[in-house]
Amino acid sequence: MAEEEINKKDEKKEGEQASFLGDVFVELGKMVGIANAEKKDYSKKEVQVTLKGSGNIDMKVSKEELFSILKLIAPGTNFRTSLDTIVKIGKGALIVVENENLAPCIDGGFKVNCRFTPQRMSELSKMDGAIILGNDMKKINYANVLLTPDSSIKTNETGTRHKAAERTAKQTGCIVIAVSERRHEIVLFYRNARHVVKETGEILRTANEQIQLLEKHRELFDLNLEKLNRSELRNYTNLNHAINVIKKGRIIQKISEGLKKYLVELGSEGILLKTRLKEISHNVEKEMDLVIKDYTKIGLKKSKLLLETLSYEELIDTEHIKKVLAYENAEGESIKGWRILSKTSLMEPDIALLIKESGNLGKAIHAEIDFYKTLFGEEKALQFKDEIERIKLSY
Repeated sequence: MAEEEINKKDEKKEGEQASFLGDVFVELGKMVGIANAEKKDYSKKEVQVTLKGSGNIDMKVSKEELFSILKLIAPGTNFRTSLDTIVKIGKGALIVVENENLAPCIDGGFKVNCRFTPQRMSELSKMDGAIILGNDMKKINYANVLLTPDSSIKTNETGTRHKAAERTAKQTGCIVIAVSERRHEIVLFYRNARHVVKETGEILRTANEQIQLLEKHRELFDLNLEKLNRSELRNYTNLNHAINVIKKGRIIQKISEGLKKYLVELGSEGILLKTRLKEISHNVEKEMDLVIKDYTKIGLKKSKLLLETLSYEELIDTEHIKKVLAYENAEGESIKGWRILSKTSLMEPDIALLIKESGNLGKAIHAEIDFYKTLFGEEKALQFKDEIERIKLSY
């Protein structure tokens, strides 16, 4: 009997402690402006929430998918403001964007069910547990939640918070963000991907350096293109000029691809850099494709595929570009003329007909007017002749 009375007293004491803890959370909710904070029943293990699917969790995260997620936490968004505030006040946090796979991985906590604001998020981060956001990231659903992912899932993280974040992301396919209190670092986990969110100032410095590098390569691209124009209009085949244009054009493309990630991370802070990138890369791909089309022996599509596989080191080597164009030596054949003829008003079928009938660019741009009349008719022939003469004079 005495033992039963002791057990009853212990159960009553535990119930009072749980009730007191729930009251504390409700009061905290009121302090941060959450009027409808509710006590969570700690005797129940699962939290019932409405969630959305995430697709194949094991599938590798594509570049486009990662970019779309980075936009959600870019500077200028409320979510990024809340993360920066948490870092600034020296707190850590574990934030999960829920989906339908999350329920088995969460335990405890209390229901908040309020509109998301940076102030509320930063206040709730003062508790040790995870914060659960709605799948549209517009509501805070739960706070002070314990994440219980499968401990057998492999993780390279060392801290308890980051281990839980990575395992939860891998198991559920959720977006999980861990803010390190000690290192003042924000890390995003999504499925099998891990991304460290860098400070805006650091990204801006790197992006500006990349823009300056792009500007130098664009100058060299234009210089080599001008040399190629002069040699082609004189019907002089110079494969080296063509290779230099392709080389610089592809380097510009590769740097631009890397820079786009920084611009996504910068959000509203990167608008001016984004505009500058468009100016620098304008017409680069078009001109490079036409040069390849003029000089390749295996077709534009095949040569482009081969070119895209080359690293920066391989792009610098002229021999690799020759292989892309299927040349065994530096000697070029007659120029087809697609690029020069595309500067006129002729449509693609007309250019193809002119190249076929003339055989090379030299005859195509230096022929008599009667030759053009037989191909296009008098009006189009006169217009083309006038345009091509103007192009010759400009170089």
